[in-house]
Amino acid sequence: MKKIGFLSFGHWTPSPNSAARSAADVLRQTIELAVAAEELGADGAYVRVHHFARQLASPFPLLSAMGAKTSSIELGTAVIDMRYENPLYMAEDAGAADLISGGRLQLGLSRGSPEQVIDGWRHFGYSPAEGETDADMGRRHAKVFLEILRGQGFAQPNPRPMFPNPPGLLRLEPYSAGLRDRIWWGSSSNATAVWAAQQGMNLQSSTLKDDETGEPFHVQQAAQIRAYHAAWKEAGHARSPRVSVSRSIFPLLDDRDRAYFGRGGKEQDQVGFIDEKTRAIFGRGYTAEPEILIEQLRADEAIAEADTLLLTIPNQLGVDYCAHVIESILKHVAPALGWR
Repeated sequence: MKKIGFLSFGHWTPSPNSAARSAADVLRQTIELAVAAEELGADGAYVRVHHFARQLASPFPLLSAMGAKTSSIELGTAVIDMRYENPLYMAEDAGAADLISGGRLQLGLSRGSPEQVIDGWRHFGYSPAEGETDADMGRRHAKVFLEILRGQGFAQPNPRPMFPNPPGLLRLEPYSAGLRDRIWWGSSSNATAVWAAQQGMNLQSSTLKDDETGEPFHVQQAAQIRAYHAAWKEAGHARSPRVSVSRSIFPLLDDRDRAYFGRGGKEQDQVGFIDEKTRAIFGRGYTAEPEILIEQLRADEAIAEADTLLLTIPNQLGVDYCAHVIESILKHVAPALGWR
């Protein structure tokens, strides 16, 4: 395991038991947690993107603010639903955020998952082309985004522009060199993991995956990662790819930890249908004393196959507690798994 970061869904609720009661709370606290995580030595601060929900949604203003307040930690998404995105406008936003951070963005994209409303992307002005599914549309948007990030000119300049132009076709600005190699694809199936490798994207695999073989979650996820690596090698890309997996891990160190998570109940994989056609498997959580966690995590085949671990954090419990969870893992668990 080379890198460890946190992943926040950015939930908020007006409940008096929540430390995040508004969108403003979540946005500010996510920035604060990125700063705290960097000070603790964590490698990444990642956010989830969900539309029409009381969760984080528009990532680039937030990533820009996180980049301005930190200096070394990776800043990313897991994931941006490309069904909702204008890939050209997104390239401008991503370029700006990456330049502000000094080239630290790690952007996870995806074709999307079931959302809060029916066909929410239609409200954003997007519809699949004839013969396309919404998933096809998301992948098409992603391929346009990847092409734009190559930085090649494609737009014919006005012969009488307001400002002088460089020679040749024009590209979108601001352009951030190197961002193309820091794009990831969130995959829930072996087939889309192979597709991601063929496109030259890094791989993100979460705690939810299509149940393709009936085996335990971590076994299926490890097989997915191996299929990705094989496809990457076959594609002949020059650089080495990266792979992340997400996990819910909570060391029990004090009474507060035991009060929040000590009752367990999530130690088994769960299987169900996320839509009418897709049988999915949701990976177990890990909650125990550090020495027990170490042995359990060593047996997780997918963690062994990946180079990056994203820790899902309970953001509604506040910045201080989430920083405590991250520190507990970095200090008492991660070194035994080969981190640093």
